[in-house]
Amino acid sequence: MTIKFIILGSGSSMGVPRADGYSGNCNLNNKKNFRTRCSALIKFDNKNILIDTSPDLRSQLLKNKIKSIHKVFYTHLHADQTHGINDLRPFFLINKKQIPVFADTKTLKYLNSTFKYCFKSSGDYPSTLRLNNLKNKYIFKDKNKKILIESFPTQHGKIESICYLINKRLAYASDISLFYKKDYKRLTKLDYLIIDCLWYKNHSAHFNLDQVLDLVKILLPKKTILTNMHSDLDYDQLKKKLPRNIVPGYDGMTIKL
Repeated sequence: MTIKFIILGSGSSMGVPRADGYSGNCNLNNKKNFRTRCSALIKFDNKNILIDTSPDLRSQLLKNKIKSIHKVFYTHLHADQTHGINDLRPFFLINKKQIPVFADTKTLKYLNSTFKYCFKSSGDYPSTLRLNNLKNKYIFKDKNKKILIESFPTQHGKIESICYLINKRLAYASDISLFYKKDYKRLTKLDYLIIDCLWYKNHSAHFNLDQVLDLVKILLPKKTILTNMHSDLDYDQLKKKLPRNIVPGYDGMTIKL
């Protein structure tokens, strides 16, 4: 069985280019510099498991020809990870079955208060989603196949954001400023580390490039993929600076597990 992990969006909170057309240092002649806000997808057999609903979700799903969503996991409550939630509605309409949503307590409260119509029926509009408290571990099976998804908190400035670990081989931490030391063991020598790398300078809520390079020396992943990148980071210029085992991510990038 092949599990595919797709980076649907690799851009920071305003995307590249921004809504006003500003693209910073990014050369838009390279399609890999067009970055939508962060979301990801796990394709497991015939199941599609979504991580975050970015404001660009509709275009991401169309571009990647995703015809179904079976479960949704959230990293945290910020708008660039949640405000595409209404684009899940078509997948409810397909089979009239609520889609389960998994998130930590703060994110659940935010989703329920901000997008209440998704979770509580009103008039002719049935609820499309079902809230679930996030657990530390999930095993999803299909016949003799299974996928293990583990979740644990990381620091993201003044809040926490969830890191997802897939089959103990791939970690996805799209919004992060610190891994807790207690989690280093489970993060060491992974096949893939997909990690927040906002820009070159410091930021209170995100890793910058130097911090990612230092982290890689500690965790020793086989391959590191950068995501949540600001318009400061041009794909080609960044790639020239990086060692072979570290690469910039891009929208639509697919990893086979």
